[in-house]
Amino acid sequence: MAAEDVIAGRTSRAIADSVEAAIEAGRLAESEPLPSVRGLAARLGVSPTTVSAAYRDLRLRGVVTSEAGRVTRVGVRPVSRAQQYGPVGPGVRDLSDGNPDPELLPDVAAALRELELPRFLYGAPSVLPELAEIATEQFGDLPGWLRTNAGPVAVVGGAMDGVERVLASRARPNDRVAVEDPGYPGVLELVRSMGMVPVGVAVDDAGPVPSSLAAALAGGPVAFVVTPRAQNPTGAAVDGGRARELRTVLDDHPDVLVVEDDHASLIAGARYVSVCVGRRSWAIVRTTSKVLGPDLRTGFLLADPRTARRVAERQLVGAGWVSHLLQHLVVRLWSDDDVRTGVRLAGDLYRARRESLLSRLAERGIAARGRSGLNVWVPVPHEVPVVQALQSRGWAVRAGEPHRTHSEPFVRITTATLRSGEADRLAADLAAVLGRSRRTRLA
Repeated sequence: MAAEDVIAGRTSRAIADSVEAAIEAGRLAESEPLPSVRGLAARLGVSPTTVSAAYRDLRLRGVVTSEAGRVTRVGVRPVSRAQQYGPVGPGVRDLSDGNPDPELLPDVAAALRELELPRFLYGAPSVLPELAEIATEQFGDLPGWLRTNAGPVAVVGGAMDGVERVLASRARPNDRVAVEDPGYPGVLELVRSMGMVPVGVAVDDAGPVPSSLAAALAGGPVAFVVTPRAQNPTGAAVDGGRARELRTVLDDHPDVLVVEDDHASLIAGARYVSVCVGRRSWAIVRTTSKVLGPDLRTGFLLADPRTARRVAERQLVGAGWVSHLLQHLVVRLWSDDDVRTGVRLAGDLYRARRESLLSRLAERGIAARGRSGLNVWVPVPHEVPVVQALQSRGWAVRAGEPHRTHSEPFVRITTATLRSGEADRLAADLAAVLGRSRRTRLA
């Protein structure tokens, strides 16, 4: 059925509702082109202004995307985490979820039992002074230029909340945003759900490839979201040389906002090198999720003064603040010397587990990446057959499709919980699967 046959209505709201209903019912597919404004207006017997208003409403909500002079298309809708990961059967070792090791996280329940919480009312400071000190400490490794040219530290509800608030403060629906390819699905989903258009930038072991960034910036994006280390899924980490190259490319685009998603800062296993130095508009987001627990939903945001002010003002009239209960809990945990020691040890253990798998894969001639973070990236001829074959051997890994815009197929293996002895068995099974996959492909 043609797209124009499932769209109805006499008002902009009715037309927009019919488009969304058709998408929900599966009658309009992702990326499917919609009729032109004038063509649809003529068929429905309404003014082009009415159809244009309907399309604008859909763009604002991320239901459709369009660029000046180009066709309007159905947007790519966010995929639920359950759909992304798929069911993991009984007896299957789950290395697909990207989570930290629960055994390396502190005992939140014990810390809660020890908390003495005052009553907080409207009008109280949004950030606890003790947490502000911790945030300042967390950003202590930043170059002096960034600390000198930053606004006040903000407390946000995790890394993605911080990225969303920054993008919302500087970008608008229909804007283009440069993102890593492959990259974190949450960033792709976020950009699309905000009605913006993601533009892929290739990634190698040292982070975004400068030539690919230059090509993306030529299309006029308003922002660039980059992971300086522990890049998900490749484990890339930006080094000093690459950072200088990226800054040189960005120098030709002084108005582009650079957002660094440094989500795994304390356990990344790589030194922090910033791309933001010297930028007019920039932001850096860090989070406690990987070291204290994903459910704490507490992160820190540092940005240029204008971006920081816009984020703070919007947060004030929306959520208001991150729960003081959560803030107190983070302060309590981070004030514990045992927790700090545990975080350092966790970082060492994550590195050892990641490097162990990389070494075993290399012994079998399997190309893989994983300079930092909790994941190892393995290129494959076809994703689904490899994922299915590994599951039949007792391993659940992540197909790369949710991470990609145009990059080549791969699987992602989360090494955060990979125990001693497992790396060798997994590498052997993957070698067997890839050997069979290659033979099948050649046949």
